Amino acid sequence: QVQLVESGGGLVQAGGSLRLSCAASGRTFSRYAMGWFRQAPGKEREFVAGISRSGFNTYYADSVKGRFTISRDNAKNTVYLQMNSHKPEDTAVYYCAADQSNSDSVTLLQYEYNYWGQGTQVTVSS
Repeated sequence: QVQLVESGGGLVQAGGSLRLSCAASGRTFSRYAMGWFRQAPGKEREFVAGISRSGFNTYYADSVKGRFTISRDNAKNTVYLQMNSHKPEDTAVYYCAADQSNSDSVTLLQYEYNYWGQGTQVTVSS
């Protein structure tokens, strides 16, 4: 059992920045690849960014490349999503997810993630 709690969401103006945090329970955080997903109103949940167990490997959706950065601190059981240059289309509920992995890789597939947080709302105003 791994519990994930997102924080850091809120209202931000277009062009502004936010940093999301995802705090994980348990003693085996370093065994999990981590991902950020988002779900906009009326849309399906989509992959945003992922990071491998060690933090060495990362992957981003094309829509956020160059603007968002995922990172992790295994000593603090926390994964982050630094979001810069916000666009109105970034408005969504952002979810943190954990995937138990046997290698230092990242998956983009939602069904491979075993644990999910409850989400944090990010709203970008024009």
